[in-house]
Amino acid sequence: MTPIRALLSLLLLSLTSLLAPAASAAITQDDLLPVDEAFVLTATAPTRDRIEIRWKITEGYYLYRHRTSVGADPGFAAQPLQLPKGKAYRDEFFGDVETYRGELLATLPGQPTASTDRVTLKIKYQGCADAGICYPPQTRTLTVALPPAAGEAFVPLGSGALAGGLLGQKPQAGMDALPLPEEQAFAFEAIAFNGNELLLRFTPARGYYVYRDRTSMALEGAPGIALQAPRWPTGKAHRDAHFGEVTVYFDQAEVPVPLRRENAKAAQATLRVTFQGCQTDGICYPPMTRRVKLSIPAGTVTPAATPDVPAPAAVAALPTSETTPASTQVAVPVAGATTSPVAADVERTRPPADVLARNQGSATSLLVALALALAGGLILNLMPCVLPILSLKALSLAESGRDGGDARQRALWYTVGVLVSFVAVGALALALRAAGLALGWGFQLQQPWVVGLLAYVMFAVGLSLSGVFAVGHRLAGTGHGLASRRGPVGDFFTGVLAVVVASPCTAPFMGIALAYAFTAPTPLALLVFAVLGLGLALPFLLIGFVPALAHRLPRPGAWMETLKQVLAFPMYLTAAWLLWVLGKQRGVDAVGLALVGLVLLALGLWWFQRVRFAAPLQRMLALALATSALVPLVMVHRLPTSTSAAAMTDGHVPYSAERLAALRAEGRIVFVDMTADWCVTCKANEKAVLNTDAFRELLSEHDAVMMTGDWTNVDPAITAFLEQHKAVGVPLYVMYPRNGGEGEVLPTVLTHDTVRQAFERAAR
Repeated sequence: MTPIRALLSLLLLSLTSLLAPAASAAITQDDLLPVDEAFVLTATAPTRDRIEIRWKITEGYYLYRHRTSVGADPGFAAQPLQLPKGKAYRDEFFGDVETYRGELLATLPGQPTASTDRVTLKIKYQGCADAGICYPPQTRTLTVALPPAAGEAFVPLGSGALAGGLLGQKPQAGMDALPLPEEQAFAFEAIAFNGNELLLRFTPARGYYVYRDRTSMALEGAPGIALQAPRWPTGKAHRDAHFGEVTVYFDQAEVPVPLRRENAKAAQATLRVTFQGCQTDGICYPPMTRRVKLSIPAGTVTPAATPDVPAPAAVAALPTSETTPASTQVAVPVAGATTSPVAADVERTRPPADVLARNQGSATSLLVALALALAGGLILNLMPCVLPILSLKALSLAESGRDGGDARQRALWYTVGVLVSFVAVGALALALRAAGLALGWGFQLQQPWVVGLLAYVMFAVGLSLSGVFAVGHRLAGTGHGLASRRGPVGDFFTGVLAVVVASPCTAPFMGIALAYAFTAPTPLALLVFAVLGLGLALPFLLIGFVPALAHRLPRPGAWMETLKQVLAFPMYLTAAWLLWVLGKQRGVDAVGLALVGLVLLALGLWWFQRVRFAAPLQRMLALALATSALVPLVMVHRLPTSTSAAAMTDGHVPYSAERLAALRAEGRIVFVDMTADWCVTCKANEKAVLNTDAFRELLSEHDAVMMTGDWTNVDPAITAFLEQHKAVGVPLYVMYPRNGGEGEVLPTVLTHDTVRQAFERAAR
């Protein structure tokens, strides 16, 4: 193979390897199944001393062996969980692990007490998709009915003796088997399919059936979210001795239930379903009630014209042993119930006053979020991560002189670049969150290849400012190459670059605005991101459209060349900081590989400058050499996560949910610091407040503990903590008081007085 072909092959390989992770990460909700569909969980007890837990794993997904555990209530003296051997796998986050695909059958042996007839299991597991996305750790609670002990006859709960059957229906003489316990005869499951729909699943055992028209349901604990009419599948017509012509299901029935939403926020709720079923040619069971806890994700607010569905009297008449407060119960009509068309028309044309008031409140919240987004984007201009790029923009405006039309055009194109980039980053974060990942601002910097690529861009910008190379009309490069071009393209990509380097920073007011965006409907969320971008671009819009400000710019002159060369050094410092972050993520080997890549990049760009007017073959070789710098980045991405942790000083401990709970049980004040090495705001707070003697004195004075969580790399435990506190990213500071109570979330930018007052409140 000739040297030219070898270099071109190396270039193609490096580009493919580098872009593959990015392509796999940019998935949408349609690509990633809800976790309960990817891993379908069931549990049964074949014998009293053995419980089987089964996961049906969808193709393209897998479970971790070491992240799977099962606990049982005290009525079942459980032995260690028995798991089959999994497939050996080298995992990016956990190292050498075992995984399961297709199906996992785990066995929990144990010994129940004599009075135990059902066992409650707490099941924990975690899995991933082959697309490169992992779900957060999952916890499910299942209740499993145990078969009766030898010699015992089964009597349904509260039904009395079986001899006469139930509801006057006598068992047939030829009945094959005694009736099953109701949990085994009629399995019921429910999940939040998405933010606007639940999915219910009724599974009668073989030889059993459930009634469609003897079913009611209610959603408890979720104000502003109500059930609408369920969409039952086609059942079988059945002539019943007691209920007449009814519809029943002998096989599994999946029932979608739409939600009527008055707010878009995620919610925790309990679904209560009461239904009734029978054994074929056997007994009929009394109405049974099941409760399922649901985590309903953020959804879309239902238009106010959607009418409330009235509840027919037949549903309310169903007997049940449990009661629900009328204020939280929402009855849903059974199939076939009729609704008054006159009443429906009234609802469509005249929404209730409280609905109008809630809509007005939502509009107010949106206006507040937009105002905070504008302020946060404006302050972002002052953050250290953005200043190097803004200095380039200021220099370019100064070079353009006082031509008002040119200044306006350049400001507009810069603004378009900022807005498009902000909306694109926001859309990606929203899509990944909707797919089940709790991601926030700056999430892309958890990927080493992104950090390394940013270091390359900053280094290339510095080389260009230092005069090592200049981008001519034949090279439409990236990064500063595009940003340094004259005209709309250069201004547009300067805006793109400003947003890219702004991602490690969180300015004041941004947190509240982003928190609103991550829980609002998608159009409103993207509007918030756009206004954040408008705030970032606002200074240059003002310079472009206010002549008095434009005339205050210095006149073009020879001083600009000196300033341009001076501005190269902040770029080099930014690249050095990014290499430090890379070392924290993947260790010293990653830094060495990235440095080799920077040398290749510099050599290729220098060579291209030397031969830019030479034959096309020489220019191609120079470009191939510069692009070969991507190969070390591919190798960096494949390195294992660095396990070196910073030494904790007195009063400091690494974060874990268990340790936090234990410290709070001891009555200690706990200050939780969620940080990341790539978070510039975090490092500024550490330098100004958290790493000072004054802060250490506060810890000692209040006998407090500082707990630090490092989110530099992907960490599901820290992600869950951020999601619990509705944080959009780091930094997050939570002060937990001495004697219980909710933690207090502190501002993003800390001062010593702010922290001192928080300690005083926690001590009280």
